[in-house]
Amino acid sequence: MPLNAKGMEQAKEIARSLKDIKIEVFLCSPLCRARQTADAISNEIGVGYEIDDRLIEQDFGMFEGVDRFDGEYQSAKREYFVRYPGGESFFDLVARVYPLIEELGDTNTLLVTHGGICRIIRSYFEDMGNEEFVQFAQGNCEVRIYP
Repeated sequence: MPLNAKGMEQAKEIARSLKDIKIEVFLCSPLCRARQTADAISNEIGVGYEIDDRLIEQDFGMFEGVDRFDGEYQSAKREYFVRYPGGESFFDLVARVYPLIEELGDTNTLLVTHGGICRIIRSYFEDMGNEEFVQFAQGNCEVRIYP
């Protein structure tokens, strides 16, 4: 699903805010909205990006498109080792995202990705209790900086 008008404006706004930051590596999820956001950033800052499939959003299986406050989804979300029926578990995400972070090392990297992946990235850099992990949400076009 492509970005709507509000999403395009958010992408342009975040692009302007990144203009003076030195980006050494710029990676993006292959999904449409992430690519559109990365295009807006790339056009503004003059740095090309590469698609990395490890940044694709978590496969929520039968919960794809379900309201995030749905009781059954919230219950399944707390089963870290269990894959969503037809989808991925949080540990599946860790298996693909943590190695990417380690490959990047100390490079100044910009990742354009999705909320589920942002949760895993944060868990790599910061200790999170179970409830904090489950409740974590990152806003659209929100930038977080990690060491």
